[in-house]
Amino acid sequence: MPELILVLDAGTTSTRAMLFAADGTLRHVAQRELGQHYPQPGWVEHDASEIWDSTLACAREVAEVAGGASAIAAIGITNQRETVVAWDSQTGAPLHRAIVWQDRRTEPFCAELRAAGHEAEVQVRTGLLLDPYFSATKMRWLLDNSEQVRGAAERGTLRFGTVESWLVFKLSGGAHLTDASNASRTLLLALDGAQFDAGLCDLFGVPKSALPQVVDCEGQLATAQAKWLGGEIPVCGLAGDQQSATIGQGCLSPGETKATYGTGAFVLTNMGGAIPRSANRMLGTVLCQQSGQRTYALEGSVFVAGSLIQWLRDSLGFVTSAAETEALARSIPDSGGVTIVPALSGLGAPHWRADARGVITGLSFASGKAQIVRAALEAMAHQTHDLARAFAADGAPWGLLKVDGGMSANDWMAQDLSDMLGLEVERPEFVETTALGAAMLAGVGCGLFADLLVAANAMRGNVRRFSPAMEDDVRRERLARWRKALDAA
Repeated sequence: MPELILVLDAGTTSTRAMLFAADGTLRHVAQRELGQHYPQPGWVEHDASEIWDSTLACAREVAEVAGGASAIAAIGITNQRETVVAWDSQTGAPLHRAIVWQDRRTEPFCAELRAAGHEAEVQVRTGLLLDPYFSATKMRWLLDNSEQVRGAAERGTLRFGTVESWLVFKLSGGAHLTDASNASRTLLLALDGAQFDAGLCDLFGVPKSALPQVVDCEGQLATAQAKWLGGEIPVCGLAGDQQSATIGQGCLSPGETKATYGTGAFVLTNMGGAIPRSANRMLGTVLCQQSGQRTYALEGSVFVAGSLIQWLRDSLGFVTSAAETEALARSIPDSGGVTIVPALSGLGAPHWRADARGVITGLSFASGKAQIVRAALEAMAHQTHDLARAFAADGAPWGLLKVDGGMSANDWMAQDLSDMLGLEVERPEFVETTALGAAMLAGVGCGLFADLLVAANAMRGNVRRFSPAMEDDVRRERLARWRKALDAA
């Protein structure tokens, strides 16, 4: 049996294909940037055809390096969550640009539902809040505002899905399915329900017939057609990016917690088989489903993390690469009183303010590029500290925080997290744990590993730990400035 695993990682700013060996070694990676479309302030869209074309091109490059389809045991897919694709089942063509998870256009509809008193019931059933972040209101917007989407719904050929669903449809030539971790981000799946819920579909005005079948996160889920990669390859692992990273970090027991710092920042704590109930505006979500049995997680979602550094680079020209931020942060003793609230797409957990906007406070003539860049990095710890307090209030305090994602490679930021949280922070040698988790799922799904614990022991590498070293008065002063800036946002 072949022992190579092909992972398709369909992210927010790029799509990648990665080739893993059974010991977790990364053999090859192919990557393409993904175009970002901003038709109006607060609107974010992707071209679904570009997602597919880029993913296929990357997969073909990796398959060639592997030695062809026959050398690949399975495909695992992980993806940006909540982003909605609408396509026609007969033509296989997208009907509208994909509406991205960061998009805020459906806030008026969410406000209507909140005003009508629906949020408490929706939260109990789905673990989620009424926020534009999630998929259902995006689907409703497409039905209300796109003639092509509405027409396909009337013909019965409309298909809605998140990005992994779109890729499986294209790879398999028609399979319409989604895994439980992604389905739990739509507002249309009850946490204790096997399939999408008719009552929730009615509430949001989404036809259940347009939605995919909900399946496990690992197993023989679909088959990529031979025409794409030179031979059939089973798709054996599916998970949303944050759930996949949690698995990749080996957070397989209740209480274990990870934080991923990518485009946004996302903290998940494994809650075992208990459905999470938050009193502090955290989210309950499906971490993984195997043989119909679910493991749940409590989640805190921050909308802007690495995208803040990208904004400093691309829009303001403060840096030419993200790697420069560490040297700039170390070049000064502190931020000089500068504080940034990175609410460029509103504020996520625990505030959930779609109307919030980014703020920079404490500027003076002494403030320069270094102070602003350092304040941007400090904002990651400030946002994470807010989440830590909320998790503890929900009875899920963190004993150790495992971090990953591109931003976590910054040693200064990892130490700042440890200092501000007063916790040990652990970072794996291989920080791209999102793809690693999808590889683990696919490895279990195709029979390379007996279970996820065996996969984690085989594929996870070495780790480094950061210990808190900040004085209490410095931490208090930072947090006081952060709270004042939050009020301004």
